[in-house]
Amino acid sequence: MILISGTIRLPVAGLAAALPAMTVMMAASRAEPGCIAYAYAQDLIDPGLIHVAERWTDRAALAAHFASPHLAAWRAQFAGLGITERNLILIEGEPEPT
Repeated sequence: MILISGTIRLPVAGLAAALPAMTVMMAASRAEPGCIAYAYAQDLIDPGLIHVAERWTDRAALAAHFASPHLAAWRAQFAGLGITERNLILIEGEPEPT
């Protein structure tokens, strides 16, 4: 399993404009083969900070995600949305047995 965790930052005043683009990105990513979870969440104390949490079955699924048109469209909107900071880490591991 591949986990991606981190944050992006955008101006609080631009949050309303970013929500539709973020919703499209989440829905399209969740529909991809190999996507277990994909979510953005606004920080309650720092409203311009968006937490990113992703889970993928394997590197092949993640590679397909990186090549997807919706990810390219999302990244193309960064400057217009004022996204100035992306801090993401990738963790590879095995799920805990149940």
